[in-house]
Parts: sequence; C-alpha cells; structure tokens
Amino acid sequence: MSSLLSADKDQIRNRKSLFDSPATTLPHASSRSQRVGLTHLLHQVFAGNAKASINKQSLKLDSGGRPSARRRAEEDLGCQDFKKLYEGALAANGRLRSRLDTSREELALVQSQLGRQRRRATDRTSNMLETEKKEKKSLESKISDMEEELKAKTELTTENQRLKDENGALIRVISKLSK
Repeated sequence: MSSLLSADKDQIRNRKSLFDSPATTLPHASSRSQRVGLTHLLHQVFAGNAKASINKQSLKLDSGGRPSARRRAEEDLGCQDFKKLYEGALAANGRLRSRLDTSREELALVQSQLGRQRRRATDRTSNMLETEKKEKKSLESKISDMEEELKAKTELTTENQRLKDENGALIRVISKLSK
C-alpha cells in the first residue's frame, strides 16, 4: 500500500513540475497571476484525481513492472478531464477578459464625463469670477465717487459755516453803524 501511495505522490510531483516549468506556459495566460491561478487550479484537480485513484486501489502493475492497461486508460481519462478543465478555464478567461474590457470602456466613459463636468465647473467658476471682478470694479468706482462727494460736502459745510459767521459779523457791524 505504501508503494502505491509513493507512486501516486511521484506522479503528482511529475504533473506539478510539468505545469510549473516555464517552457509549458499556458496559452492566453499573459500575466503571472493568471498563470499562477491556472496552475493552482490544475494542482487541485490532480490532487483530487490522485485521492480518487488511491481510494479505488486499482493502480496495479503488470508482470513486467509497467502500468497496466487499466491504469493507462485512467491516465487517458485524467488527460481528457484535464483538457475539459483547461477548455473551461480558457472559456472563463475569455468571459473575464470580455468583462474587463467592458469595465475599462465604462471607466474611460466615466472619466471623460468627469473631465467634461470639471471643465464646465471651471468655466462657470471663471465666468463667475469675471462677473464678480466687474461688479467689484464698479462698486469700487462708486465708492471712490461717493468719497469725493463726501469730501466736497464737508468742504461746502465748512464754507457755509464760515459764510454764516461772516454774515453775522457784518450784521453786527451794520447794526452798530445804524445806531
């Protein structure tokens, strides 16, 4: 029994090393994370197949020490399962790539809309700033005009008071002369 287990472990190690080698990278697995994910998936599948074959105890060698026909048939079945899993993984990758492309297009669209909104906000702000600057200038000119009028008014008030005082003095002089 222990020899069967060690044989299965060697088989699993051989399969793992086959998928870990850089020469056998999977097609369409462009990024390292995709390759690692697929490799991890394949390792799990083969680990599950190894457990099932150990439980069956059908791994027997013929008289020459070679794998029996039944074992070779099971290995072929495992390869077909692997092919189905690989094709499923490729299809899933295709769907994910499609969703990623769609998400990227949506992101680009949202970014362009955000850019337009920012430009509009900037334009509105600049228009408001220009309007505020014009209003500020007009108010400043009104203030300066009012300040000038105020100075003129104080000067007139002072002149008026001086004239009243003079008028009063003249009236007193005329009243003294008329007596």
